[in-house]
Amino acid sequence: MWVTEVVPSSGERVDAASASGREWLTARYRRGDSAYVRLNMITTLTGSAVGSDGTSETLTNRVDRTILGVIRSEADVVVVGAQSVRAEGYVVPRRAHLAVVSRTGDLTGHRLDVSAEAEARVLLLLPAGVTPRNVPAGASVIHLSGTRDLQPSEIVTALTERGMPRIVCEGGPDLASRFAQAGVIDEYCVTSAPVLAPASAPFLSVGADVGLAVDGMLVDDAGFSYLRLRRR
Repeated sequence: MWVTEVVPSSGERVDAASASGREWLTARYRRGDSAYVRLNMITTLTGSAVGSDGTSETLTNRVDRTILGVIRSEADVVVVGAQSVRAEGYVVPRRAHLAVVSRTGDLTGHRLDVSAEAEARVLLLLPAGVTPRNVPAGASVIHLSGTRDLQPSEIVTALTERGMPRIVCEGGPDLASRFAQAGVIDEYCVTSAPVLAPASAPFLSVGADVGLAVDGMLVDDAGFSYLRLRRR
């Protein structure tokens, strides 16, 4: 599928399915800094993070999945909420760690696709004193504060101190909103799907304006747009 760069207005077009197209996308999404927090999510035009099946699978397309892979390839760790790994058929990234944030420590019903090799790259972040249950056998458990709602700044600090300073948050909406409200996100990568669907809640909730600058925008021939927004 073809992608066109509209910000900056180069008008360059590439086939995202080709090797050269992936290299082009990698160059657009590459960051020069050694430590950052990125948000990467997809939304409908009505603000829903999920489609008709209750997951993002009915929203995404091939270009979005390619960009997801590019962003993950630059990261040390992908952070996701426990609710997302229950709802989505989540695959552990090829190289990055996967950190699952849970208030209860119970991953019963998770849909993590974990190979034996990938188990060691799964982390479970819990409040102090919470007992993990139904966690992949080789996963590491990290206890943080004693509060039920783990603070995004705590999560970022814990991962950075363990050698994972390049962080990508993939939601869901509750975790993503807490990261946004805490002001820890350096870059927002948002895919807008050309879909009108019921939205029980926005994919991102904030209590005040967040100062952002458009760093780049791509569109594909199916009407999807791919925004990169940097915090001012």
